[in-house]
Amino acid sequence: MNKQSRVLVLDFGGQYNLLVARRVRECGVYCEIKPWSTPLEAVRAFAPDGIIFTGGPATVSEEGAPMIDPAMFALGVPVLGICYGQQLMTHLLGGSCRMACTREYGKAEVTHDGQSALFAGIEPTSVFWMSHGVEVDRLAPGFRACAVTADCPTAAIENPEKKLYGVQFHPEVLHSVHGMEVLKNFLYGICGLKNEWKMSSYSQEAIEECRAKVGGGKVLLALSGGVDSSVAAVLLHRAVGEQLTCIFVDHGLLRKDEGDQVMEAMGVLGVRVIRVNAQKRFLDRLAGVTDPETKRKIIGEEFIRVFEDESRKLGRVDFLVQGTIYPDVVESGVGGESVVIKSHHNVGGLPDHVQFREIIEPLRRLFKDEVRQLGIELGLPESLVWRQPFPGPGLAVRVIGDITEEKLAILRDADAIFREEVANAGLDRSINQYFAVLTDLRSVGVMGDGRTYDYTLALRAVETQDFMTANWSRIPYDVLERVSSRIVNEVKHINRVVYDITSKPPATVEWE
Repeated sequence: MNKQSRVLVLDFGGQYNLLVARRVRECGVYCEIKPWSTPLEAVRAFAPDGIIFTGGPATVSEEGAPMIDPAMFALGVPVLGICYGQQLMTHLLGGSCRMACTREYGKAEVTHDGQSALFAGIEPTSVFWMSHGVEVDRLAPGFRACAVTADCPTAAIENPEKKLYGVQFHPEVLHSVHGMEVLKNFLYGICGLKNEWKMSSYSQEAIEECRAKVGGGKVLLALSGGVDSSVAAVLLHRAVGEQLTCIFVDHGLLRKDEGDQVMEAMGVLGVRVIRVNAQKRFLDRLAGVTDPETKRKIIGEEFIRVFEDESRKLGRVDFLVQGTIYPDVVESGVGGESVVIKSHHNVGGLPDHVQFREIIEPLRRLFKDEVRQLGIELGLPESLVWRQPFPGPGLAVRVIGDITEEKLAILRDADAIFREEVANAGLDRSINQYFAVLTDLRSVGVMGDGRTYDYTLALRAVETQDFMTANWSRIPYDVLERVSSRIVNEVKHINRVVYDITSKPPATVEWE
């Protein structure tokens, strides 16, 4: 990546850590997240032009709290500490923190004194998002408070001489009205960076990086047909051409007609794809399994085993490529300090022994919307780039409970109706993800004057920028009514349709 413009985000376990990186990239500055335990030498080697400490659940004074080498503050690199990051900076540089007299959670009015570069061009008082029970008690030498709230006298602090800044609030959260301006002031004004990181440059750099890593080796790519793996396939095809073979595993857990659509789309793009019909193999292993984590791990392992089998038919294969993206990595607790939310079959569900020299994940530094941008840059058709997101384990995690061919058939038909009606209503671009879930709940119904006892189907639709947080979509009632009517009339064994109105958090986007 361009060493003239890069920011390091150190992860202290905060719930918004990925969002911090996302916002930095929205400012046109490349950044990466690394764990707080990253050695000082590795930080030097990364050569950041700015460093951001995320928030975190720990208290700086407690035993075992995440700490860093204080020498990091002497690198001459501007540092912005957010929440725990501000407290850590204070603690390590000679100040102290205490339990706040009044804890702040949610929106708070922050007033700055008009003298800090961090608040340049921002109105004197505005709303920012707070989430803390600890605050700075005594400032470290050389620091001053430059913003306050009614309950927090150190809502922001600074040592402009050393370019060290801290904020108690979370500028990365959308609820912070001028949060992006604070980040831009840090990146552009304090770090001296420019809005210059574009997807076109990332595309070329990623192609060159993959080409250099692969050399003359053979590459096998795990193609699911979703946006992520399709973009990865085209990128690798650009990088190594005929050295790439894509394996499309039809595991029997795809959406309606999806297998044929995938083959047609990749054929147009000139990418070599081998379709493996492995429905029985997967369904046999999943028989009777109800636990979602177990489902994911079984599917992840079986994917790898299928690839190994196919690679033996192809002769020596050196590299396996997967379409893993940044949220997959973070939610799986890989490479950072975040809590594991669920295993992704591309990440946490990998078997211990994989018969390839190396796994390549060219998208693991990108967010979903960035993957779509990359797809457009690479020339993929919009119909493929804007395909609805689909989990690697497929319908296995949208059928709650045990999986049978009958349940899968029911869900395919119901899901197809839902997606069709959303598209017919012109909502398919405004809703970021929408799908149906077949619950394991049966309930009494009435059809044709007769009693039924059939499945309840749940509809899920969310709107989000980064899939780390999401709001449930307010689909018009007439659309929902049409969807429900069609499903109960056209799909056997469903007599009740419900709509999920839970945001993320507390729920995840998928049910399992």
